[in-house]
Amino acid sequence: MKLKAAAEIGINATHMRLPKTATEEEILHSITEVNENSSVHGLIVQLPLDSIHKIDTEKVTNAVAPEKDVDGLTSINAGKLSRGDLGDCFIPCTPNGCMELIKQTDILVVGIGKAEMVKGEWIKKGAVVIDCGINHIPGLTITLNVCVQNTVLSAKRFLETHQPGKWNISYTKLNLQKPVPSDIVISRSCVPKPVDRLAKEVGLLSDEVELYGKTKAKVQLNIVKRLQAQPDGKYVVVTGITPTPLGEGKSTTTIGLVQALGAHMKLNVFACVRQPSQGPTFGIKGGAAGGGYSQVIPMEEFNLHLTGDIHAITAANNLVAAAIDARMFHESTQSDKALYNRLVPLSGGQRKFSPIQLNRLKKLGIEKTDPSALTEEEITRFARLDMDPSSVTWQRVLDTNDRFLRKITIGQSPTEKGYTREAQFDITVASEIMAVLALTSSLEDMRQRLAKMVVATSRNGEPITTEDLGVSGALTVLMKDAIKPNLMQTLEGTPVFVHAGPFANIAHGNSSILADKIALKLVGPEGFVVTEAGFGADIGMEKFFNIKCRYSGLRPHVVVLVATVRALKMHGGGPTVTAGMPLPKEYVEENLELLENGCSNMRKQIENAKHFGVPVVVAVNGFKTDTEAELDLVCRMAKAAGAFDAVRCSHWAEGGAGAVALGQAVQRASEAPSNFKFLYDLELPIADKIRIIAQKIYGADDIELLPEAQHKVELYTKQGFGGLPICMAKTHLSLSHEADKKGVPTGFILPIRDIRASVGAGFLFPLVGTMPTIPGLPTRPCFYDIDLDPETEQVNGLF
Repeated sequence: MKLKAAAEIGINATHMRLPKTATEEEILHSITEVNENSSVHGLIVQLPLDSIHKIDTEKVTNAVAPEKDVDGLTSINAGKLSRGDLGDCFIPCTPNGCMELIKQTDILVVGIGKAEMVKGEWIKKGAVVIDCGINHIPGLTITLNVCVQNTVLSAKRFLETHQPGKWNISYTKLNLQKPVPSDIVISRSCVPKPVDRLAKEVGLLSDEVELYGKTKAKVQLNIVKRLQAQPDGKYVVVTGITPTPLGEGKSTTTIGLVQALGAHMKLNVFACVRQPSQGPTFGIKGGAAGGGYSQVIPMEEFNLHLTGDIHAITAANNLVAAAIDARMFHESTQSDKALYNRLVPLSGGQRKFSPIQLNRLKKLGIEKTDPSALTEEEITRFARLDMDPSSVTWQRVLDTNDRFLRKITIGQSPTEKGYTREAQFDITVASEIMAVLALTSSLEDMRQRLAKMVVATSRNGEPITTEDLGVSGALTVLMKDAIKPNLMQTLEGTPVFVHAGPFANIAHGNSSILADKIALKLVGPEGFVVTEAGFGADIGMEKFFNIKCRYSGLRPHVVVLVATVRALKMHGGGPTVTAGMPLPKEYVEENLELLENGCSNMRKQIENAKHFGVPVVVAVNGFKTDTEAELDLVCRMAKAAGAFDAVRCSHWAEGGAGAVALGQAVQRASEAPSNFKFLYDLELPIADKIRIIAQKIYGADDIELLPEAQHKVELYTKQGFGGLPICMAKTHLSLSHEADKKGVPTGFILPIRDIRASVGAGFLFPLVGTMPTIPGLPTRPCFYDIDLDPETEQVNGLF
C-alpha cells in the first residue's frame, strides 16, 4: 500500500522528534500520550534511540500499546507471532515487506549492514536487492508502506471494537437479604467496579476521563465532538404524583429501572440524575441515591461533596454578590475620575482595558480602545453602573437549610460608612449559576450564559449584568471543572451520570443537558437514557418539557409516572403523617375507598404528561403493606386515565429484577407513536404563559399578579426578556399554592407575589404564594443520626 492510499482513507501520519537530551521517562510519557490518543492508530519507535542518556530499549519498545504496535516489535506481538497466533498481532514490517517481494520476483537479500555494499553490476537484470541494514536510503519505502498497511489494519480493528452502542459491560450480582437491610448496609455490601473499568466498558476513552479516586470520575467535554455523528438512544423521564411525607420512591424507581434495562434485559442504559444538596441531606429529606437494592454507590460520596461542583457554584455565586455590593460602595464614595483611574489603572506608565472592559465599551457603543481617548461623558458611562440598591435581585447562597438567612441586613460594619441594605440568602441549588450549569451545552455557551446573568437594574432602567461587573470571566474559571459530568454506578454496575442539582420547587429541577446528550450517544440507537425530574409531574416534568427540552432540542420517548398506594391514600383524604410516629392504620390496612379517591391526583398527573404528547407508563412502587386488590385498583385506574401501561414494581426489595416488567413496558412505549409539543408559545405575554401553566397543569381558575409581580412583568417586557420560558417557584406538596391541599384542588386563584429573571439560565421564575428560596431545619434534622467512626473512617447513620 502506498502513502497516498492511506491519505485517501483518512489516515494521518504524525512525526514526533524528541531532543537528544530526552530522558527515558520523557520518552515513555510521549508514548503514553500517543497510546491514549484515539485519533492515532499506529505508533513506531525508531531505533536506535538517539539520546545522550542511557535508555532501556526493550522497556521503551514494550511501552507501545500492542494494538498500535504496527512495527510488530513489542514482546506481546512477537510472542503471538512465535506461536503462530496471527489473528490480531502485527508481523515486523521489514521481514513482512521482504515476504511480499519474495512472492512477486527474484530477490537477493543482503544483510551486510552497510548501504550499497553490493553493487548493481553484480546482480542479474530484473532481480531485486533488499538491504536489511539500519541505514536509510531515500526512496526505499517498502518498510514504511507495510507500516502504513498495519496502521490501516489497526484503525479497522479500532472501529470494529468502538461501534456506537457496542458495550462489553459486566454486571454485579446482588445478594438479596430478607428483611431488606438499611440503605447504608446494602451500599457497603457491594464492591463497586473501578470507575476507569466502567468508563471503558461504556465506550469512554482513557483520555476522556478524569479519575476522582476509585469510584467516581469526570468526563471531558471533548467526547461531544467525537460522538457527534452517532445516533441517539431512547430518552425517558421519570416523574411522580404530587409528593407526600410518605415518599413515592422516584429516585429509587429511576435506579431500579436502569438496573432492569441493563443487568436483566441486557440493553445499554444510563441513568442521569441530579447531585443532592447538603440542605436536605442534613435537613429533613436525607440523601437522594435511591434506596434498598436500587441505589447509586458509594452512597456516602454521592450524597456529600462528590467532586465539589456545588461548592464551585457557591463560590462563584458569592463572588458576584461581593462584586455587586463592592461596586455600589466604591461608586458612592468616589468621583468619576477617581473611579475610572482605579478601574483602568496605570501599569508600566500606561492604561489598558481588559478584554471584559472592552466588551462593556462595545455594549455602550463606544468604539475606542485607548483609555486616554474617552471623553468625560464616556468615562462616566463606562465607570458608573449606577445600580439601584432596591433593584438588586442577586442573592448570596449557602448549601445549608438556614431559615434565619431568609432576610438579613448587610453593611453594618463602620468600615462600610453607613451603606446598609436588606438582603437574603438562597440555597445554593437555587442559584442561577446552578441553573446555567444544568442548561448549558458547552464551555463557550456557559461563558455566554454566565455573562448574561442580570443582577440589578440601573437607576435609568437598564439591566446590569455580570459582564458589566467584570466578573463573568472569573465565574467561568471557577466553573470550568464543574461543567464536566460525574460518572458513577448503580449497585448492579450500570453507569450513572450525576450532574447539576437545581431544586424543582424553586429552579427547574432537572439534571444537566450535557450529561443527557453524552449518555444518549454512548448508549447507541437501541439503548436508553433515564433521567429524573424533581418532585411531581406538575413541577419537575412540566419544567423538563417546557424549559430543558427547549434548550436541549431533545425529544423524550416515554414518561414514567411513579405512584404508591400509601401516598394516593393521603391524597384521598387520609390522616396526617408525623415523622417518627407509627403510620395510621389507613396506610397499613386495605382501604379501597380512600385509595380510589386519591387516584384523582394520579389521573391529573397522567393528564399533565399527556398535554405534551408523550406516552405515559405508571410505575406502582409497591410496599409490603399493599394488598393485591389495592395494587390492581391503581393499575386499572391508571390505564383508564390514559396511561400506555401501568405495572407493579418491587425494585426496592429486589433490585433490577423487581423492575423488569416496568423496563419491558418502557421499551414497548418507546416504540409507540408520540406527538411531542410544548405547552405554550414563547411569544405570548408573560402573564399569559403563567396563566396557561396555572390553569392547564395546576387546575387553577386564574392567576393574580400582586403589585410587585405586575411591576416585574412590565420591567422585564421593556428590557426584552418577555420571550423567556416560565419556571414556577411553587410548593411541591400540592397542585395548588397551599401545601395542605391534597388530591386535585379546584376553584382557586394562584397568587404571584413576585417574578425574578434568570436571563443567563434562560427563564423567568414567578414566586407563588409564600414559597421560600431557602429551606429551614426541622426540629429533629437528619444530622442527629450522622457520625464518623474514627478507626474505620466510615460514615455512620447516614441516610
